[in-house]
Amino acid sequence: QAQLVESGGGLVQAGDSLRLSCAASGWTIGRYAMGWFRQAPGKEREFVAYIRWSGDIVSYAESVQGRFTISRDNAKNTMYLQMNSLKPEDTAVYYCAATSESYGSRRAYDYNYWGQGTQVTVSS
Repeated sequence: QAQLVESGGGLVQAGDSLRLSCAASGWTIGRYAMGWFRQAPGKEREFVAYIRWSGDIVSYAESVQGRFTISRDNAKNTMYLQMNSLKPEDTAVYYCAATSESYGSRRAYDYNYWGQGTQVTVSS
């Protein structure tokens, strides 16, 4: 079965760092743009970052610009999100997604495949 699986979430203090991973199995992500989204309790799912299939174009939400870095290793069939200087407002379930739109998109509805999510909790 084709799937995406996130890992690397956890409980950290403000200012700490985490690296999330999104591993694909049952298929290859090489020609898919990939994105990260997050959803906090009581809020809608929001865009975090995306990366073009070839890795040469990336985009970030203003709220994470300068703190988060998206990357991918197509040979390992994996995408990453390095999160630095974490803030309590970063607390959310983080989801990885893939889209047949190879350029990438900030819109959740453009994504065809989703992982199950991983919890990130940042305490003050």
